[in-house]
Amino acid sequence: MPRVQLSTLTKGRSTKNSSAMTGKDASSKLLSMPKLNLQMQCRQNSNMNIDFFASKKVLVMGIGTFGGGLDAAKFASSAGAKVTITDMVQVDQLAESIDQLKSYPDIEYHLGSHIPADFEDNDIIIVNPAVAPDNQFLKIAARHNKTITSQINIFFELSNASIIGITGANGKSTTTALTAHILKAASENNTQYENVWLSGNIGNKPLLAILDKMTGKDLVVLELSSFQLENLAKIKKAPKISVLTNLTPNHLDRHGTFKNYCAAKEGIFTFQNLNADSPAVSIFNADDRISCEWFEKYKSDTGRTCLKFSADDITDEIKEKFTLPGRVNLSNLAAAITVAKHFGITTQQIKNSLPEFKALPHRLEFVADIKGVKWYNDSIATTGQSTIAALQAFDEPKILIAGGYDKGISFDELAGEIAKQAKAVILIGQTAEKIAKAIKLQSNTKIQIADSLEDAVGLAGQNAVAGDIVLLSPACASYDMFKNFQQRGQEFVTLVNQISR
Repeated sequence: MPRVQLSTLTKGRSTKNSSAMTGKDASSKLLSMPKLNLQMQCRQNSNMNIDFFASKKVLVMGIGTFGGGLDAAKFASSAGAKVTITDMVQVDQLAESIDQLKSYPDIEYHLGSHIPADFEDNDIIIVNPAVAPDNQFLKIAARHNKTITSQINIFFELSNASIIGITGANGKSTTTALTAHILKAASENNTQYENVWLSGNIGNKPLLAILDKMTGKDLVVLELSSFQLENLAKIKKAPKISVLTNLTPNHLDRHGTFKNYCAAKEGIFTFQNLNADSPAVSIFNADDRISCEWFEKYKSDTGRTCLKFSADDITDEIKEKFTLPGRVNLSNLAAAITVAKHFGITTQQIKNSLPEFKALPHRLEFVADIKGVKWYNDSIATTGQSTIAALQAFDEPKILIAGGYDKGISFDELAGEIAKQAKAVILIGQTAEKIAKAIKLQSNTKIQIADSLEDAVGLAGQNAVAGDIVLLSPACASYDMFKNFQQRGQEFVTLVNQISR
C-alpha cells in the first residue's frame, strides 16, 4: 500500500519522496508546522500529558465524517509525533479532508484498506469512535501492547476545564447547544466561570484544537455519543456534570441489545468522580423511565448531587420567549435550565437569552412555506422515538417522509404513532418495506415508496394541501443513500427550495 506525503499527493496516484531529509530541512519543516501551546495545564494524576506524544509513532484510524480524525492527526503532529492515517476509504473520496492537512506535510496516508503492519509498528493508535471495540485490527494492536486511545479520551485526559456532558437517544444536540447558549449569555455576570466552549459529537469545534485555549475557569459543554462513552469507560472518565435526555433503543447494529446500549450510556454517571467537597452533578429526565430508575440508583451516593427535569417545569413566561416547536424541545430546554440554575443563572437571564436561540440545522428545522404547506427538515431523527417526538410537535395534518439505513430497531411503536398522526407517509431506503409492513398491521394510512429523496419530495408535494406540514423525519440513519444525516437534510432543503422558485 502506498505511503504518501501530502505534498506529493495527486488524484488517482500517490508517491513518496524518497530523498533523505537533512537535519536542517527537518528543523525548517518543524518550524513551519502549526504548534500547540506546550505549556497547557493537564489534569492532576493524569496518565497522559502533551509530552506523551512527542517522538512517538501515531496511527490515526479513520479520518471520520465529523472531523475527529483530522483533529487527532493535527494534534498529534503538532505535539511532535510521526503521524500515519489509515482509512478504508479511497483517496479520491478524502480529497477535502486531506486538503485540510496540507500544513502537515509529514503525515503519511494508507488509504483504501487497513494493513496489520500499521497496528504492529505504531506506538499509539487513535481510533475513530465509529470503529467497533472488537475490530480485528485493534485486536492486533492490543496483542502488541500498543496504546489504544481516541479523540475524546485524549481530551478528558488533558483538559483542565470543567466538563458538562450531555447524552441520550434523542435531543442531545439541541440540549447541548441550548445549555452552552444560556451559559454564554450569562457569562459576563457570573463569577463561577469565564468562557464557555461547545464541542463534542455536535461537531461545533474540534476538541483537541481548543485544548490549549481553555483554562481551569472555563466550562466546556459536550454532546457525547454511546460510542464515545464506550471509549471513556476504558479510562474510567466522565464529566463533572452529566445530563441524560432520554433512552430508547438506538444503534443496536453496533451494541447488539438495548441493554448493552444503556450500559454504554450509563458510563456518563458510573465514572463520575465523587467528591463530598465538590460533588459530581447527575441530571435525569423525570419523564423517562430509565432516567427515573437511574435517579433512584444514584441519588444516595455520597459526593454526588442528583437532579431531575421535566418539560412540565417550563413556565408560560419562558415558553413565550422560546420558539422551538413541540414538547420534546421543552424537555431539552428544561435540561439546559437545570444546568444553568446549578451555576446560579436567574430566570430573567434565561428569558433574555432565549429569543436569540435558533433551531439547529436538521432538527425540526423550518425550511419553507410554499402555498400554505410548511416543510420541516428533521434529518437528525434516526430512531422511531425521535420521529414520534417530531410528529407530536405539530397539530396540523402531516405528510411524513421516512426510511433509510437499517440499524436493527423495531418500528412498531412508530407505526402506531403514524396511524394517529400522519395523513400519508412516503418511505425511502433500506427500511421502506419494513416500515410499510409495520404500518399496514396497524392502520390504512396512505403509504407510498419512493426510489429517492427527490422522488419522495415530489410525491409529498402532490399529496399536500394548504394547512399541511411535510416533515422529513426518517427514523433511520442515512448511510444507505447519503454520507451522513447532514447531507440528507441539505439535499431535502435544496429540493424544497427548488419547489418554491
